[in-house]
Amino acid sequence: MADLRTLFSSNDPVGNSEAFTNRQHQWASVATAVEEHLRHIAAPGFDVEDLEAPRNNVITFFGVGGVGKSTLLRKLETSLAAADQRPQQWGAPAWTGETILPIRIDLARSRATGSDFERVVLTIRLALAAAVGRPLPSFDLALRRYWDAQHPGEPLEEYVRRTGLVGKFGQLLPQQMQAAVSEAIGALQLPGLVGSAAGQVTTALTKALRERRERARALAGCARTAALLEADPDLEALSFYPHLLAWEISRLPAKKQVVPVILLDTFEDTGDRHRDTERLLQRLVWLMPNCFFVISGRNRLPWANEALQGQLDYTGPHAWPGLTPRNGLPAGAAGQGGARQHLIGDFSPQDCDTYLAQRLTHDDGRPLIGPEVRAVITQRSHGLPLHLDLAVARFLEIRRTGRTPEPADFDHTFPALIARTLSDLTGDERHVLRSVSLLDAFDLDLATRAAGLAHQAAARRLTERPMVTEDPYAIWPYHLHGAIRTALRAADDNDHTEDGWTPADWHRAADRALFALGRQWQDTHARIPGRTLLVACLRQGLRLARDHRLDDLAWLTDAAFAYIGDSVWEPLAPPTTTSAPGDIPVDTPADALAEALSAIARRQHEHRARTAERLSAVLDSGLLSGELTDLAAYYRAKAHKDLGRTDDALTGMRQVADAGGRLAPRARRGLASLARIRGDFPTALAAVPSLGWEGRHHRVLAHIYWPHGDIDRASAAFEAARAEAEEHDAPGERAIAQTLLALVTAFADPARADDELAFAHQLLAPLDQRATVLYAQVAALIRDAGTDRDVTDRATVLRTETTVAGLPWLIPLLETVLAFHHAVRGARDDLAATLDRLREATHGGDFAYYVNIAAAMGGLPRPAAPVVQWLDSETAVRARWRALVTARQRRLQT
Repeated sequence: MADLRTLFSSNDPVGNSEAFTNRQHQWASVATAVEEHLRHIAAPGFDVEDLEAPRNNVITFFGVGGVGKSTLLRKLETSLAAADQRPQQWGAPAWTGETILPIRIDLARSRATGSDFERVVLTIRLALAAAVGRPLPSFDLALRRYWDAQHPGEPLEEYVRRTGLVGKFGQLLPQQMQAAVSEAIGALQLPGLVGSAAGQVTTALTKALRERRERARALAGCARTAALLEADPDLEALSFYPHLLAWEISRLPAKKQVVPVILLDTFEDTGDRHRDTERLLQRLVWLMPNCFFVISGRNRLPWANEALQGQLDYTGPHAWPGLTPRNGLPAGAAGQGGARQHLIGDFSPQDCDTYLAQRLTHDDGRPLIGPEVRAVITQRSHGLPLHLDLAVARFLEIRRTGRTPEPADFDHTFPALIARTLSDLTGDERHVLRSVSLLDAFDLDLATRAAGLAHQAAARRLTERPMVTEDPYAIWPYHLHGAIRTALRAADDNDHTEDGWTPADWHRAADRALFALGRQWQDTHARIPGRTLLVACLRQGLRLARDHRLDDLAWLTDAAFAYIGDSVWEPLAPPTTTSAPGDIPVDTPADALAEALSAIARRQHEHRARTAERLSAVLDSGLLSGELTDLAAYYRAKAHKDLGRTDDALTGMRQVADAGGRLAPRARRGLASLARIRGDFPTALAAVPSLGWEGRHHRVLAHIYWPHGDIDRASAAFEAARAEAEEHDAPGERAIAQTLLALVTAFADPARADDELAFAHQLLAPLDQRATVLYAQVAALIRDAGTDRDVTDRATVLRTETTVAGLPWLIPLLETVLAFHHAVRGARDDLAATLDRLREATHGGDFAYYVNIAAAMGGLPRPAAPVVQWLDSETAVRARWRALVTARQRRLQT
């Protein structure tokens, strides 16, 4: 059909077509289901009068308004009617030789006429009238009796003419019904009756059937015909007449046989809270098992739910096996409607572009909508076909003004989209919908609390809507459709929709949602500590607080400290910074906290200088509270330490340690590490007793022992650190301790180091610890020192990676490892060159003791400088390192 709106949009008409794409899977599902249906009704055991056999004669397609359900059913109708009308990308069906009769009924139109079920029955019978061209006596007599009783004075032919049912074939039904009456008069030999006396005819036929007269049974032999003709001819009786229609279809002669495929569109418009119309339609489906039904609507069919017993006639999984939820989920699980229930998905980006390119064209077939505009429309649509159609209409409106549409014209949402979404929701459901639009994902409890409701009923009903998708394995299983979520706020802000929210309403809802997230994390964390829920709550909470400018960070402070507590560094959000260093948009405390945590986590992927810049900007904003200021200051001091800015690192660590807050133990550890870096081992050792678990005392102690060549005590300390991390369920710290254990054992026992490294890689795999991964690569070099396993080439690559990462503190260690390698091989020239690079790397005084260690490895004289404050005599330290070299030489010689 031509798009008349497009045709009349301009004096310069453009080409248009009903572009259709991305529905091959739906056609395949229908074709397969129809094929199975044909085999079922052709089987010897099939009985059209059996009222107890399970029904599998229905398939449903459900989805949000505007996703393309009606278009799909129109295409199915034409494809089933004529093979040449089938879209090219759809394959041919497997069945051949069967006469399929598609009958599409728009239930929204039926509702608009006020005749609902009556119109549905008439439409089916009219379609059969055109297809088979003969009376269906038992059904036609019953329908004629019903019509005379319910529409006195209004002939059926006048009603059909007035309503335009089935177009030019509309007058066939009254003629065939009259023929059915005449046939009954003749068969029963009732010469005194006239054709209009349907009531007398049906009474005579009923009596004849009760008396088991052969001619009556030949005319209308369905076992339940007499009972149906005796019943009061009201709407309830009409809903059982399809049983007679199914029986008549089953006894059609071979040349007239058809298999009706009845397509019921916009099924959501049939029901109300009491399911009165739905009960009638379900009865029709059940009583016509030889017909196949394709139903589309916004919601899945819940007929397999036993909880509906009493509201519908046929319920439960036995009655409707194809509608039974899969995967063991409850019947209310959104998107899990059973093998015969299919959620209509959104278009892929490629299909969106194809649709827009084909929708409007120049005379030569070129797309009228340019690629830049198509890209913006596609991105804003989230794949929703209704959004695409609304964008096409806007394109035409702009073009009609004489202006060429630009991408910026489509960087917005459409009020009509929200109107379609909200049209069939209750007030409470709309309230929950707006509330959860603030959340990336939610569960029933979170949705109910965010909406400020006392009961979950409205939230549960909303999750059964196709606008909500479900991932049963996620923390929060429910997700609102992206296009709807984006459009909701714009609709309230700009169009003042009925019961729309004001900005104050949205702000209060954001407060409720933030509180609900915190309550969920705190309640769960108290029972089952873990990071998964923590990170998920932080991601949503930070975005809520930042986007809605919430001043009270509430539980986010505690969550931030829990996040940094274990050095795992899951990504929290995309970086909020611009490309210009120091140009960081922080306007609220939430902005500042989000930026601080992003900088801390991103330092695994950014140069440490960038980390220091970002944290400095956050601190300069003055938006963080005292504890959160310590958080940013501590990690900036760590970045300074990694960059070799020891004086700045000392200043920051002292500031945090003196504040006495939650990070004071870590800051004291930082001070101890800085003392060790400067070669003041006694000061570093003196700090260990005050550190405890929070200050990672075992790890600090191990870092003091191993530069002394005391591998046994260093290994024991790292093992203790790993065990303590396991006790505190700290996988990040456990991975660090294990990697460092592999590093120190590699000097003395390469075989053991191989096992320790394998375990370290296993622990590091799910984490995001760049520096620790580099430590593991250094450990592998130590393990291979003295061999021909490309140690120097690998070290060169590692040196580059370390420099790019902004971790210059690793360079002295890397050069020391190369010194070990050259000392074991006896490569004096290479060792001398390595010592030169090592002196250059430590000329500022940090890690200068590595020069002493490297010299000792090669049996070279002690350097005149620097002077290191060892715990033992320097002679003992030198002896240990030289012994490790000679031990490796002996190992390689055996």
